[in-house]
Amino acid sequence: MKIAITSASGQLGAAIVKQLIKEMGSKNVIAIARTPENAAHLGVEVRKGDYNSQEQFDDALKGVDALLLVSGMDAPDKRIGQHRNVIEAAKVNDVQKIVYTSIIGAEEGTAFSPIVQSNRQTEEDIRNSELQYVIGRNGIYIEPDLEYLDNYTKEGEIRNCAGEGKCGYTSREELAYAYSQMLLHDKHNNQTYNLVGESITQAELADLINQVYGTSLKFHNISTEDYLNERVQELGDFIGTVIAGIYEGIKNGVNDVPSDFKKAAGRPHKSLLEMIENYKNHNG
Repeated sequence: MKIAITSASGQLGAAIVKQLIKEMGSKNVIAIARTPENAAHLGVEVRKGDYNSQEQFDDALKGVDALLLVSGMDAPDKRIGQHRNVIEAAKVNDVQKIVYTSIIGAEEGTAFSPIVQSNRQTEEDIRNSELQYVIGRNGIYIEPDLEYLDNYTKEGEIRNCAGEGKCGYTSREELAYAYSQMLLHDKHNNQTYNLVGESITQAELADLINQVYGTSLKFHNISTEDYLNERVQELGDFIGTVIAGIYEGIKNGVNDVPSDFKKAAGRPHKSLLEMIENYKNHNG
């Protein structure tokens, strides 16, 4: 069984490749990347595939039995067509199964909603493809908060607009494990899973980070408008608006959803404390 992973040079794609190597060895794992040399370190066959080119994917998916489609990072209006290029190439090549990395989120009402809508459209396109499929809806990754820890420490706080809203965090490592199982086992076919861990507030997140890193962070809630202005100023219009939309969604409760992780992965999701400790052990 040959399994291909798109966007394999990205952090999630690479994590899934590494987990699949553990599960089935490297011979039957194929990494697909827009810039193949960026995935060469993974130790598997690498093929070129740009989401803008169905022709490239017609070649990249030759002999592939199952495909992991990592959601693209382009603007929402471009992603739908890009993903369709991959789906059509999968059909041409008689790929048996597509597993798609979608997201948790509100389809309306936040600045993040256009991205959620584009993911939902791809989910629909995959369901209509007549291929076997599994859809994972990813929770918010914990890694960006931990990568931002120096800034939090400098400011003495985690500041955003999430209020008392709860969020089911996950990690790329946990997702990689779940996706490997979803690819390998047919019992998951035609299912849609929420891939999240326990739901916690931002104040609880600050407490857990303090516990692991010995910091003294507090959570400081600000208005959605003020947070949007801050993020746009620091990160630019597109990314700043997206980040503000994510925390607005958390405030509105859209990230506090029942978890299907155990069903997808065959084991419980690691606790947030474990994920933070793992990150510290691997990254200092």
